[in-house]
Amino acid sequence: MATIVKTASGTWKALVRRRGWPQQIRTFQLKRDAEAWAREIERDMARGSFRPSPPRSKMLTVGDALDRYLATVTPTKRRGTQAAERTAAKRLRESLGRCYLPTLTPAEVAAYRDKRLASITRRGEPVSLSTVRLELILLGHLYRVARREWGFAGLLNPLDDVRKPAAAPGRQRRLVGDEEARLLAACDAHSNPMLGWIVRLALATAMRKDEIRTLAADQVDLDRRVIRLSMTKNGSARTVPLSTAAVDVLRQALAWPLRLETGSPLVFPGEPGRDGQRRPYMLKKAWQDAVRRAGITGLRFHDLRHEATSRLIELGLSAQEASAISGHKSMQMLKRCTHLRAEDLAAKLG
Repeated sequence: MATIVKTASGTWKALVRRRGWPQQIRTFQLKRDAEAWAREIERDMARGSFRPSPPRSKMLTVGDALDRYLATVTPTKRRGTQAAERTAAKRLRESLGRCYLPTLTPAEVAAYRDKRLASITRRGEPVSLSTVRLELILLGHLYRVARREWGFAGLLNPLDDVRKPAAAPGRQRRLVGDEEARLLAACDAHSNPMLGWIVRLALATAMRKDEIRTLAADQVDLDRRVIRLSMTKNGSARTVPLSTAAVDVLRQALAWPLRLETGSPLVFPGEPGRDGQRRPYMLKKAWQDAVRRAGITGLRFHDLRHEATSRLIELGLSAQEASAISGHKSMQMLKRCTHLRAEDLAAKLG
């Protein structure tokens, strides 16, 4: 029979006693959480499926679990996902790292969520809903991996009872007026011509930034006017058809003498790393400088993918044809990345 008592500190202690099972005690911030936990323990004991938690001295902390996850699970994911998970794990460790994995409560996770949503970034902006959502998704997956693969049978996942922030709405930023001309002029004024080539290729193909940065020369077939991507963000290979404008850009990039001197297999090589191998071109600072010189506000490089995908539809391609080029796996994702101008639609209506 479970006993729920309020402690002197204001928390709620749940005590479960049942013949044939070790006594179970756990403390919660809310009474309803204590009651729900006690009911779950009693139900599992009645079924014979209860697995007692190890002594606290042998418990795994959230911080240690995150370290193990980053060492064994994260390396199996794509490079961009790995970086995002390392950043998310750092935030989780700072606030929840000392908590024990089996005793972390939904209330503690919810408090972390609310604290993060109220925090401010270094740029003076509120932390985005997507950032906090990704952190909670990582923590939830950590619990699932611990239960299924690390021997923590019966481990309760506190994320099952915590609301995640809603996914942020898709961006709708497109190039307007003479922004494209100003942007390309600013890119061409940069000391490295690769910046202009990369921006033009993004507008012509709807390829993602890292797909362009890591593009190898042997993936480009100018005779057949295609780029063959063996691995993309969503895990699927795809072949990207090239317009004549895209072919012209790639022909210039591939024949650039300084690129040939590096001996790099990349179309857009950057500085050499510690191993002497050329890394992909570092685009971030050059892009920010070009946008600032062009006098454009609120434009991100990923917005070029939105612009290019929208143009594919405006050219008359079907949604299926556009998704085959852009690599969107579902019509819903294609819709999020396609923003047709109302004035263009009005013109079609006559």
